[in-house]
Amino acid sequence: MTLKKRLIEYALKLGFNRVGITPAKPSPTLDAYLVWIDHNMHGQMQYLAREDRRVRRQDLNIILDGVQSLIIVALDYSTLQPPQELIFDPTRGRIASYAWGVDYHDVMQPRLKQLAEWLQTQIQQPVNYRVYVDTGAILERSHAQQANLGFVGKNTMLIHPKRGSYFFLGEILTTYRFDDHEYDQPHRETMCGKCTRCMAACPTEAFPKPYILDARRCISYLTIELKGSIPIELRSKIGNWIYGCDICQEVCPWNRFAVQTYEPSFFPHSADTIAPPLAELLALNDDAFAERFQKTPIFRIKRERLVRNACIAAGNSKLPMFSAPLKRLLDDPSPLIQEHAAWALSQL
Repeated sequence: MTLKKRLIEYALKLGFNRVGITPAKPSPTLDAYLVWIDHNMHGQMQYLAREDRRVRRQDLNIILDGVQSLIIVALDYSTLQPPQELIFDPTRGRIASYAWGVDYHDVMQPRLKQLAEWLQTQIQQPVNYRVYVDTGAILERSHAQQANLGFVGKNTMLIHPKRGSYFFLGEILTTYRFDDHEYDQPHRETMCGKCTRCMAACPTEAFPKPYILDARRCISYLTIELKGSIPIELRSKIGNWIYGCDICQEVCPWNRFAVQTYEPSFFPHSADTIAPPLAELLALNDDAFAERFQKTPIFRIKRERLVRNACIAAGNSKLPMFSAPLKRLLDDPSPLIQEHAAWALSQL
């Protein structure tokens, strides 16, 4: 077998679902990304706009001197479809499906390093590498399209025409140059056609144009990345989402082809992993938060932001049962939580 075929075979043994290889060149969508930054659509995610990050995206050699190739892997995370009465229960807060199980960084990063080390043993020459899982200063979805792993949809998600968009990406940057015929050809630019379901379904109207996401209005950004106060005019549109959002993927026709993952780490342990009771979240202290969420993606936003989000969901529920726990939060040490608890009480 060729080195590429052996690489793919080993990656599949490690649990990855798809592999693509592309030359380490700047992303063809780099200019569009820089325009997006200049329009401040990244919100408070200043790490995206830092000058050193811009330079790295323009020249991958700054990340890894002498880089020749990008090996990009995909790992499916779709598990099961929970009952509608669970996820739309106003007494519960809804979590995006990618966060129902173990933190994907912890699952993917060791395996990527193992794949990179395997490659070094096969080529028997000194090479350097860097491994990224959703952390490096590269435009991974664009590079993944160049590696034939899918196309970028109007919702800005990478979509595989036979697997949908419920998958994670990971990258190995390596100084090894594959033979020219081993590099994948770029996937066609788009297969969305005239469909605009994702844009129409977004409650906060976060897509000003096809293929452009204004993060400042995105529920995922508001519930995860935004560290301060959620804009008042958007709070009622968030519904019962407390961590992330799946709406633009749920309505995408391509996701009828999504397949269930083989990775057990991504399966939810219980209904409360998918949509925990808001009353429990409103009562969390720091220790209880850490004990419950420390091995999940939710742990990164800490207790303050999660309780802030739970206050919004409780206010949107219009249920009087939340009056007492929200009133207790008016005395919370966090001014951020106090503010959102007061807003929620005003909605009941």
